[in-house]
Amino acid sequence: MIYRRVQDIVLDDVFLDLPGFLPQGQLLLKLEGLNPAGSIKLKTAVGLVRELETSGRLGPGRRLIESTSGNLGIALAVVCAQQGYPLTLVTDPNVSRQARLAMLALGADVVTVTRRDANGGFLQTRIDYIRQRTARDPDLVWVNQYANPANAAAHRERTAEQLYKVVGSPDALVVGVGTSGTLMGCLEFFTEHSPHTRIIAADSEGSVTFGGPAAARRIPGLGTSRRPEIFRDTGSFEKVVVAEADTVRMCRRIAREYGLLVGGSTGTALAAAERTADPSAGAGRTVVISPDLGDKYLDTVYADSWVAQAFTPALLAPAAVPTPHPVPAPATILAGTPTPNRS
Repeated sequence: MIYRRVQDIVLDDVFLDLPGFLPQGQLLLKLEGLNPAGSIKLKTAVGLVRELETSGRLGPGRRLIESTSGNLGIALAVVCAQQGYPLTLVTDPNVSRQARLAMLALGADVVTVTRRDANGGFLQTRIDYIRQRTARDPDLVWVNQYANPANAAAHRERTAEQLYKVVGSPDALVVGVGTSGTLMGCLEFFTEHSPHTRIIAADSEGSVTFGGPAAARRIPGLGTSRRPEIFRDTGSFEKVVVAEADTVRMCRRIAREYGLLVGGSTGTALAAAERTADPSAGAGRTVVISPDLGDKYLDTVYADSWVAQAFTPALLAPAAVPTPHPVPAPATILAGTPTPNRS
């Protein structure tokens, strides 16, 4: 297939079966990192920029600025390079070296704030910096992924709809929560089209989104030190908080048992899926959204020295030799071949 724009290359129908991950039933990992931006955030970036254009806030002479922990920054840099918009990205020390280099290579101006906010994170500091810059410069437009409804709309119209088209109605859907755009979009879609599907939201320990106590976090992607405006606690989804040590343990387990390097957000969501598995579901099907792959975490989650210093050397203990996983029958490997809806 020939594409005219790099931002259109979104492989939205790739699912990986993880046999044996759950004691019963099937777990499918929706792989979102197979695009030129390397994450689910390419869909978010396209939706946010399009909304700014159609609303008239973005046009000739205007420049964009946004706060990012990595993936959205890369995705926005891809879109802005393609469409010719100057872009400033405001990051913090938790952003991976690989993500920072990618943003710079794509032509973005990268600013790093180092002062922690009142909740021990950097998000409010990043936002304060953006507000100061936009107050001084009327041509600078804040994308604001945290409050723009286009964030959730991108995942309602693309991520959730494509998941439903390929898989049908899963028994459970596990979504990691950062800005909460993916969660809110999936929740809206499945509430309408598959109301019996359990929606499980996974967040990092130390994040304030679910109302828990704030604490410093080390792994970028999930969690906030400031609740995003688009997040709505409707009571219609389950909430799971995962310690970052469990995220690290899960990422490294998936690498060694399944040969797949996943990102920190995926490790968190998989830990939540394991914790909330319903034994009574029998042969049920669980889908976990994997926002990105593990290439940006090689210096952290997958680096023994970083894990031992940031957490405990105990996390490096050799895992038990895994039981070989049987190769699933072809009918259970979903890679763009629609299956009948089970609604």
